Amino acid sequence: MEKKLKHLEIIQNVITRLANNSFSLKGWTVIFTAAVLGFAIKESNSNYIPLVLLPIFAFWGLDGYYLRQEKLFRALYGKVRKLDEQDINFEMDTSSIDGKVDSWRSTCVSRTILGFYGPILIVILILIFIPIIHILK
Repeated sequence: MEKKLKHLEIIQNVITRLANNSFSLKGWTVIFTAAVLGFAIKESNSNYIPLVLLPIFAFWGLDGYYLRQEKLFRALYGKVRKLDEQDINFEMDTSSIDGKVDSWRSTCVSRTILGFYGPILIVILILIFIPIIHILK
């Protein structure tokens, strides 16, 4: 039972790191978006606002990647949990369960990811098409 517990612990550590990466990306998205919008308002120049789109999409894609990897390792955890002690080989390859988890694209539009990045994207698009900076002058 000791080998099984150690393997599950290793997998859980990977899951925790992936979740922390996802959380960090969300923080960086908010910080970067706020900084660019603040700079655009300070400079009274709405031309800076579209600059935030590329990093938002990059962070969105990375966040989807980390969430998918987290789901893969959760599935691996479930698989290892059901193994007998003698079958534990400390394998960390998730390719055998790849088809059991949503694709990266599906993960990127899941409720958890879309619910965070969607509203940010909508606000940015509104600010691009309705230059509010001129109203603030």
